[in-house]
Amino acid sequence: FYTGPRIGGLLNATLGNAAELIITLVAINAGLLDLVKASITGSIVGNLLLVMGLSMVVGGIKNGTQIFDRRHASNNAILLILAILALVIPSFFSGSIGDEHSIGVEALSLGVAVVMMVLYILGIVFSLKATRSPISHETTVEPHHKPAMSVQQSILLLAAATLGVVLLSEMLVGEVEHVTQNLGLSEFFLGIILIPIIGNVAEHLVAVQVAHRNQMELSVEIAVSSSLQIALFVAPLLVFLSLAMGNPLTLIFNPFELIALGAGVIISAFVSLDGESNWLEGAALIAIYLMLGLSFFLLPA
Repeated sequence: FYTGPRIGGLLNATLGNAAELIITLVAINAGLLDLVKASITGSIVGNLLLVMGLSMVVGGIKNGTQIFDRRHASNNAILLILAILALVIPSFFSGSIGDEHSIGVEALSLGVAVVMMVLYILGIVFSLKATRSPISHETTVEPHHKPAMSVQQSILLLAAATLGVVLLSEMLVGEVEHVTQNLGLSEFFLGIILIPIIGNVAEHLVAVQVAHRNQMELSVEIAVSSSLQIALFVAPLLVFLSLAMGNPLTLIFNPFELIALGAGVIISAFVSLDGESNWLEGAALIAIYLMLGLSFFLLPA
């Protein structure tokens, strides 16, 4: 059945982030907490700058100026800003007391995680109600083709893919040390650039494909929904799961990660608030991502 761009974007983001959730859980189990936090940052920044930028470039070259729901983009921008503030607060708190592993920092991370998850649920409820609202400007286009697979076949394929991701995640995390030594890459660069791209490659391709088909509403929704889900749901969930696994993860990020998060959210918000996109705006987003990526590559381990 047809879900519309908002629900469709949420589903694409959820399935895409499931792979990264598995990878980060394996990394937490291995004690690679800095890699996990770098991966969280890289996923948010990559979706807002690289994926949205590529989508705007491909869609803009093919279709010219593309439009999407400006009101919904504004709501998403507010949620993204709140999400980044929620990630900044524990980092500044930790810096002020000088101990990342104190009981106060861990308690604050847990409290912030609860607030973030509640905000994410409220955002989904609001989005679903807005989709049904008569004042919504979203246009519904019914598909002209039948589904390629039944629901049962899709579930079986998803289960098989999940098992494959688990096995590959074990291999990927197990090779982190060898990759950093043999290729001369830092663990930070691996987590903030390579793992987010590898873990979400299918989702990224879908966002670019639908932009090429002039479905920019869905493309933007995939990129932004994925970033929101990572920031407001996956990151808090990892805080709780890491506690249960015996390797507590705190929401403490280094200055470079905070700068990247702030830049990604602010620039993408400015670009999307007018409800229009073109290839030049996309090129600007990609340029910022490349500059950040270069700085991460040159950053000493």
